[in-house]
Amino acid sequence: MDMAPSAPSLPGTVLPTVNRRRVATAAALASAVEWYDYFVFGIAAALVLGDLYFPAGSSTAGVLASFATFAVGFLARPLGGIVAGHLGDKRGRKPMLVLALTLMGLATTGIGLLPTYDTIGVAAPILLVALRVLQGIAVGAQWGGAMLLATEYAPEGKRGVYGSVVQLGVPIGVVSANTVFLLAGAFTTDTEFAAWGWRVPFLIGLFVLGLAWYIHTRVEETPAFRQAEQELAEKARTERSSPLRTILRHHLGTVLLAGGSFAVNTATFYILITGVLDYTTRELDMKRSAVLTVSLCVSLTQLILIPAAAALSDRLGRIRIYAIGAAGIALWAVPLFLLIDTGSLLWLAVGTFVASCFLSIMYGPQAALFAELFTPEMRYTGASLGYQIAAVLGGGLAPFLMVLLLEATGTSMAVSGYIIVLSVIALASIKVLADRSRSH
Repeated sequence: MDMAPSAPSLPGTVLPTVNRRRVATAAALASAVEWYDYFVFGIAAALVLGDLYFPAGSSTAGVLASFATFAVGFLARPLGGIVAGHLGDKRGRKPMLVLALTLMGLATTGIGLLPTYDTIGVAAPILLVALRVLQGIAVGAQWGGAMLLATEYAPEGKRGVYGSVVQLGVPIGVVSANTVFLLAGAFTTDTEFAAWGWRVPFLIGLFVLGLAWYIHTRVEETPAFRQAEQELAEKARTERSSPLRTILRHHLGTVLLAGGSFAVNTATFYILITGVLDYTTRELDMKRSAVLTVSLCVSLTQLILIPAAAALSDRLGRIRIYAIGAAGIALWAVPLFLLIDTGSLLWLAVGTFVASCFLSIMYGPQAALFAELFTPEMRYTGASLGYQIAAVLGGGLAPFLMVLLLEATGTSMAVSGYIIVLSVIALASIKVLADRSRSH
């Protein structure tokens, strides 16, 4: 299998090391705080939002309604990716990243202040859905901007490692969200947690606005975009240019393959951090704090595994490392839930840790791989669309489908089957991408 990317590589740029580090740090922080804001909703959806905003019916119905609201944020992510991608390819990476961070900070704070169903009635779930949609638009816009800030500043031969700093935002966001929820639970009674303790993690999200201002004032636009901007300016004199139109007409297949290759990663990830949290606490009677602690510790290991996988992809090729991760997820899907179903905290930790290893192997090289699939003038649009399609097909629906599958079949093996199907789609998509790379 030829490991070369199917699109031209990003141009190398000679820049002072301090500038590269500043940009990489800003991109990593932007990703971390954005994902923190996004993940606190997922944890709250599994723990309290069903009772507070969708009180009618059984506890299962409330969780389903809560997870449906969680999924709505994913449905909105492609919209954020399309709008920010189009403008990011024409106006710059940095302005779209700043806008995404600002929108996320305001939406997350709004959720933290939102009255419950008992206070304002049906307006509460409606407003919750609206704010979740804004979160989805924001995170859909954020990933492409942060990823391109990192990869387009990367020195030759280190694009995978630089791209992985953005990917680290996910485990950092998970660790931060779990830590804050653990602290909120530790310093409140169950009644206080349901009344106001769960709001604290959302209100902390307001600090994202400070980071948005820092990036706006201290981070420069990427060299690759500045070069593409000059070329687009010349082209605009003779014809109208639209990155989105170009993607849809000539590169839609690549976008769909990118999305198909990554859906299993996002689905398995959200099953682990949200679906399993609900399943173990509601069905297996495991303690909330213990399950959150396991999730936190497993996410900490990703801080090492993700950059390690990215570094290997710089040496051995993106697709090879990426495919190993997808195959591993497929093979581990059944053992994962056999271990979880024991109800043992130790076996839960073992099962989720091994799954997390395979997720990290995929996630590490993913930013660089997606960036290399598209040329600079359409890179924000193409990479964002591929990523957000995967998020909708995989992550957004995964916790919701997990509850449905468990209710319909009475066995967690149905969830394993769902993961295996997505793994097969991923491996098929990766194979086509690899075949295309051989022909270039």
